[in-house]
Amino acid sequence: MPQLTLRNVIKSYGRNRAVDDLSLEVREGELLTLLGPSGCGKTTTLRAVSGFVGLDSGHIYIGQREVTDIPPERRGIGLVFQNYALWPHMTVFQNLAFGLQLKKLPAGGIRDKVQRGLSMVQLEGFEHRYPRQLSGGQQQRVALARALVLEPDILLLDEPLSNLDALLREQMRFEIAQIHKQAGITSIYVTHDQTEAMVISDRIALLDKGKVVQIGKPEELYSSPANRFVAGFMGTTSFVQGKVEQSRGETIWVRTPAGLSLRGRGRNLRDGQEVAVAVRPEHVRFLEAPVEGAVGAAPPPEEANVFPARVVRASYVGELIDYQ
Repeated sequence: MPQLTLRNVIKSYGRNRAVDDLSLEVREGELLTLLGPSGCGKTTTLRAVSGFVGLDSGHIYIGQREVTDIPPERRGIGLVFQNYALWPHMTVFQNLAFGLQLKKLPAGGIRDKVQRGLSMVQLEGFEHRYPRQLSGGQQQRVALARALVLEPDILLLDEPLSNLDALLREQMRFEIAQIHKQAGITSIYVTHDQTEAMVISDRIALLDKGKVVQIGKPEELYSSPANRFVAGFMGTTSFVQGKVEQSRGETIWVRTPAGLSLRGRGRNLRDGQEVAVAVRPEHVRFLEAPVEGAVGAAPPPEEANVFPARVVRASYVGELIDYQ
């Protein structure tokens, strides 16, 4: 049974339909990422789940309970914001204890829960520090612990790493994935960063113009994109235009305007159909032009696409070289 269900959710701002008849299910204990470019509807969807944004139409369920018209404080949801939203005048302990105090838990129970929360995010000993005394990564971990100590049914994370520098953001990706695995709370994560999404997610829902374009495991969206938008958004890709000249099952042959015949994979395509062949850079291999009498490298596999080309430009970019 899904832990969270959205059915035919629609939300507009004036003439702009931010979320357009969106439906999806989040399984119990999984981390699902809403991924997409700016303005695709991912944050509006997250805010609708939290109850901070009302729907024009549609339904939201947590378990079997419909929460569409229930206020945020009664939905059993934990929130981690982009800007951390820590109380600057409170210590780390007080920030974590605040929500528990509102629930009128006994002091001993609050202390135990706060200690467990700090242990989960590896911040034991930081109880008496103020947010201004913490690094950005430490503040984000406090915000995460504050949400976790409330033991919510659903955890929502709205671009929580966007304010961190590149190195810290990379480190926090793995920490969030590990903390989620340890806590086991059903979570929705919002980001525009496809690398971040692929590292932390059990599944990804890629959005465009308020709709789910494709949903699946990270490797499914990367290796078997549903369309050109998914292929281009999920990683560096080159596209070669052409027409289907023959198909056999999921294997197709595409004729390009330059006269090349390329072999690839595709579903439900007809002969003569205009298509774009997506080529990932890690699937490209350079073979030097053969020299008469020289012992060359092993020949490419029979199913490979082999054709002559000239390197126009090579750009050094650290661990990679970008060839054109």
